[in-house]
Amino acid sequence: MADIEFVLPKLGMSMVEGIVEEWHVAEGAAVAEGQEIVTISTDKVETELPSPASGTLAKIVAQVGDELDVGAVLAIIRS
Repeated sequence: MADIEFVLPKLGMSMVEGIVEEWHVAEGAAVAEGQEIVTISTDKVETELPSPASGTLAKIVAQVGDELDVGAVLAIIRS
């Protein structure tokens, strides 16, 4: 088993941070690669981010309302 850091990607040229709006999957739940698991809002857009891998959402690092820089860890996925 490997742990994969699910990080906040840069969604636009000027994006530097985003806010966690909602988790669609609970910690400990199974996720499929490409499954939308979290909603992030920026100053320009609100978007749902897909899981980068199949496995288990082992740990939610960023909580709803957290404002994070691009590259910050959102969660750990165990595949």
